[in-house]
Amino acid sequence: MQKRVLRVDIYNLFNYDGEDIERVTKLNQKLDIIALKKFLGKYMKNQRLPIKSFILLTLLAYIFSISVRTIWVYQFKDVDGFRWNGQLMINTNDGYGYAEGARDILTGTHQKGDFSYIDTPLSKVTAILAETLPISFETLILWLPAFFGSLIVLPIMLIARTLNMEYGGFIGSLLGGVAWSYYNRTMVGYYDTDMLTIVLPTLTLWATIFTIKMGKDRYLLLVSLFMAVSNWWYFQNYSLSLAMAVILLIYTLIFHRRDIFLYKILAFMLLSLAKVAILIKATIIVILFFALQIFRDRVSIKLVLSLVAISFLVILITGGFDPVIARVDAYIFREGSSSSDDSSFRYYSVVNTVREAGEIPFKIFANRISGDRVTFIVALIGYLLLLFKNRVMLLSLPLVGLGFIALNAGLRFTVYAVPILALSIGYLIIYIADRYIKMAKFRVLFSAIATIAIVTPNIIHVVDYRVPSVFTKDEVKVLDRLKNIASREDYVVAWWDYGYPIRYYSDVKTLVDGARHSGNINFPVSFSLLKNQQASANMARLNVEYREKSLRDVNYSGDFLKRVMRDYNVSSPTKLMSLLNSPMELPEKSRDIYYYLPIKMLDILPTIDLFSNINLKTGKNYSSSIFIKAWILDIKGSTIELSNGIKIKGSYIYINGRRLPIGEFIITKYSKSGELKSEREVVNIASNIKVILMRDYHKVLIMDNRLFNSTYIQLFIMENYDPNLFEPVILTPITKVYRLKI
Repeated sequence: MQKRVLRVDIYNLFNYDGEDIERVTKLNQKLDIIALKKFLGKYMKNQRLPIKSFILLTLLAYIFSISVRTIWVYQFKDVDGFRWNGQLMINTNDGYGYAEGARDILTGTHQKGDFSYIDTPLSKVTAILAETLPISFETLILWLPAFFGSLIVLPIMLIARTLNMEYGGFIGSLLGGVAWSYYNRTMVGYYDTDMLTIVLPTLTLWATIFTIKMGKDRYLLLVSLFMAVSNWWYFQNYSLSLAMAVILLIYTLIFHRRDIFLYKILAFMLLSLAKVAILIKATIIVILFFALQIFRDRVSIKLVLSLVAISFLVILITGGFDPVIARVDAYIFREGSSSSDDSSFRYYSVVNTVREAGEIPFKIFANRISGDRVTFIVALIGYLLLLFKNRVMLLSLPLVGLGFIALNAGLRFTVYAVPILALSIGYLIIYIADRYIKMAKFRVLFSAIATIAIVTPNIIHVVDYRVPSVFTKDEVKVLDRLKNIASREDYVVAWWDYGYPIRYYSDVKTLVDGARHSGNINFPVSFSLLKNQQASANMARLNVEYREKSLRDVNYSGDFLKRVMRDYNVSSPTKLMSLLNSPMELPEKSRDIYYYLPIKMLDILPTIDLFSNINLKTGKNYSSSIFIKAWILDIKGSTIELSNGIKIKGSYIYINGRRLPIGEFIITKYSKSGELKSEREVVNIASNIKVILMRDYHKVLIMDNRLFNSTYIQLFIMENYDPNLFEPVILTPITKVYRLKI
């Protein structure tokens, strides 16, 4: 019977949860001298690594993570088209938004309505580092994700040390630092908040586990600190933080409902989540902390429970659950259209166009979390074992659960499960080695082989994941020229994908960008790009001038179309669209407007069309236009072989077993002087299908008349602009810029 008690004692000594330590101490008094020797031997075997060894393992994992990220740099270091100002350019669109904010902080150039990210944590941190470090700004934003993102090894190792499993943590940190989805969002050049978005909540998890294990009030501020910093860095982590608090409450009620210390932790968690002024919140937390120290002997469990209830009520009253509801609505119960706050118009929802927000198959889900399906399943087994052996790891359920939401809500969420499942598979490997392999050298060999096996698929992915820079050198040259032509108050009409880079390189204003692209904001921009030139010009001028009015006058805030309809005394969107098709009285011109038209926009033209080709009353899209982009594979006489099995023969297009008559055949080609020439031949006047053979691009475009007459196609593909409305400013084969004349 004593031997059985001894096994329980040893387990609980290294996995105690607050009040268990007192029970363990009492049981130890019953052990005889032989049992005590066995106990001490087991204790010595399971001692934590010396702090120097722990730091060394952590540094090795950190260096490994950064080293793997240099593969991308090595692959593209000699590609001149990806370099600007002597450095590789970043590879994420949103990064240019934060770079613009940091630049404006450093230069002090910021004006109302430019939506520069000067107040975001990443921009502020970048500005501080740019002033401190002896490297160029371009080098800083390129490499910062690798150095910050690789910090994920720190919370993995800290959790492992707290649970006395450092070797398992080391294996887990090797995997977690380079796991498929985590690498994708923290690679060199991926300058975005993602570099710390997972690191900080994982540190919060460690702080919670560590505080529970230590059982001392002095560590309570640790939980509040990391949770507050996590939400400050990336506000969308608020929902995750709230979920962690709820899980701690459930965990406490099930396993430690009489333990006052865990309720204290919960109170500090909830207070850090209260949606009140940061100074007020920090003051309350600090005062409470010192009050608990001073009146330690007088604090009762009823008092702490009251504090928990009050904190929860404050969160509820101040709208703390609103972000959770909004995210669930956006990613779980998403719909095809959305209404603006103050109108009955139903616009197309951008969520439906974001690949990251769509359902994903299990294979991709498993690959992105662990590298392949086998590793994922093994990691899942390890996680279940880790929960069984260390029930305090139940607090990690929000991170893992959010990762699993990816199956329905989109691949962007898989990254949240990476650190915990990486730690889990490391734990399982060491558990198997210690339990089933007796000889030390074979344990090491097994662990090494297993580690290589789980890391290799992710390294292969890194090698194959050759992401280009957002813009090429030639594209940036155009924007650099535009910077010297346009003023900082001028606007550029372009799709939201290009908003941040345009503002960063040209230092102008844009109507949409990576953060401001809801359906009602996208509608007028999509309209300007894909309607006829007259309607486009009218809409662009209205959009810009009303935007400026809204910045000066609160009466012009709210839905743009509704304001225009009110001012022009138009009763329906249909009548407004009809009005826009002809010359009309417009607001006084206050600044210039430029159209930025890149060739790469051809890839997303049907998506852009969804936002304006819509019935605003019902939210339903009208019939989509015909639009096909294909590569030329071969030309034999009157037959053109295209990609995707498409063939043009004589006066017909053959596609998917169908034969479509060609209405007009157009060939475009640049002369030696760089002038665009076009040849047009009417083939079948009854057909509305246009075929454009772009010889210099080796591409063929197939579309109907509606898209062919759009401003983008006419100005970029055909260079056929209305001189009363537009004038060319920069014309290159890859990007064209026009100035609006009205």
